[in-house]
Amino acid sequence: MIDVLIAGAGPNGLMLACELALAGVHPVVLERHAAPTGESRANGLVGQVVRLLDRRGLYARLSGESTPPSPQPAFTFGAFPLDLTMLADNPHYVLGVPQARLEAALAARAAELGVDLRRGHEVVDVCQHPEAVEVRLADGRRLTCRFLVGADGGRSTVRRLAGIDFPGVTNDRSISRTATVTVPDSFLDPGTGGLRVPGYGVLPPFQHTRTARGLIAWAPFPGRPAILSTHEWPDAPAGEETPMNLAELRASVARVLGADVPIGAPDGPGLLRRLTGGNTRIAARYRAGRVLLVGDAAHVHPAMGGPGLNLGLQDAANLGWKLAATVRGWAPQGLLDTYETERRPVAERVVMSTQAQAALIGPGEEITGLRELFAELLRKPEVTGHIAALMSGADTRYPADPADPADPMAGRCAPDVVVHGEHGPKRLAELTRAARPLLLDSTGAYAEVTAPWRDRVDVVTGPLQGTTATALLVRPDCFVAWSAWSAGSAGSAGDTATLRAALTHHFGLPQ
Repeated sequence: MIDVLIAGAGPNGLMLACELALAGVHPVVLERHAAPTGESRANGLVGQVVRLLDRRGLYARLSGESTPPSPQPAFTFGAFPLDLTMLADNPHYVLGVPQARLEAALAARAAELGVDLRRGHEVVDVCQHPEAVEVRLADGRRLTCRFLVGADGGRSTVRRLAGIDFPGVTNDRSISRTATVTVPDSFLDPGTGGLRVPGYGVLPPFQHTRTARGLIAWAPFPGRPAILSTHEWPDAPAGEETPMNLAELRASVARVLGADVPIGAPDGPGLLRRLTGGNTRIAARYRAGRVLLVGDAAHVHPAMGGPGLNLGLQDAANLGWKLAATVRGWAPQGLLDTYETERRPVAERVVMSTQAQAALIGPGEEITGLRELFAELLRKPEVTGHIAALMSGADTRYPADPADPADPMAGRCAPDVVVHGEHGPKRLAELTRAARPLLLDSTGAYAEVTAPWRDRVDVVTGPLQGTTATALLVRPDCFVAWSAWSAGSAGSAGDTATLRAALTHHFGLPQ
């Protein structure tokens, strides 16, 4: 019997497969397409997920850089420029990697970890039993697994077959058009990287620009074709039966800007996409018995701000260790159910953020007035900081551990600490690549407490740089499970009791 079967070899399914393999569970991944499509529905990673990839050793592969990721100095929210240099602690990271390259990197990593990826296998039926799930494929073959995970996108077959509702709203009021393009050299602004448009001015790069007639974005990615996109609210929707072409995009640009931009097609295959309307939906349940949902199968929302992969890949990191613990038999009671209780509120905040941004870019003079007020608010560092934390997911805090609800760091993403141990300084990102629970102890007082859990919890001892905590218990998804703060009370009865409780609560009974 297969332990875990994952339907969908997109970024979220592949990330989950890697997390499971790191935890000692080797899943089978089924993908209905016979080969990678090469389509990039996303053009980069935005938010705290960039730090997560660094903590799995994937950031260097994707960025080609040997240095850790640095916060982004600027971004956008609802077509407003965000000056993030005003923040003392900027939480916003960006990695400009097209989805196709991300999928290729995750597929390569999954292969290194021994993941069984089967392409050209489509799930058409699911039957749950008390101890297993039976899956029928389009070719008639049947597979049996202990758990089935739907990572098969917003139109998830697994979600439908599991009988999980997908409530929300659909609208067809807007049309977005996106394409990879070339433009004449005379239209390029060498100083800013923007698009110089006669009759309009300079369109800034990597930023949504709102006009009274719509929204436009110019993205001149280094080393690959630029992307030009528009967003309009027409009186009548475009015919979906007619394939989009560059002439259609050029006409849309002229309507939005009130000026013409000559565009051409790049050499080789390119992106050419029209989307009408959009969906905002969250699954009624993330789990139905032995069937679970991850990524777009669990939630869809507008793409404003690019939060999709930030949300989906962190779903996978949250689910991976909990599902592996359940399969391997050491998960405490109810651990798998915390996947939904922790991740659903994060999805709800992403939906709130994207809906707010969609409202802020809308047409009409009343929206223009709202934008004038919002622009004033964004001049305040505390407002920009709040927005940056929301967009990056840095404001995520999971429910408090009942063993110590007053713990100031429990449930928060672990800081980028450096441990000065016996083998020299090590960044947290170097210590978390095995995706195992980790105790960082600057005092050496807690190793004995953790010893009964050594089969599943690693201990690193040495002074901690980057935090005032004296010890941190870090979950495999790099969120803090427990912290201690006073060096003078290190190893005290109170601290050791709460540490034991946290170890049991997250990682089960000792060996």
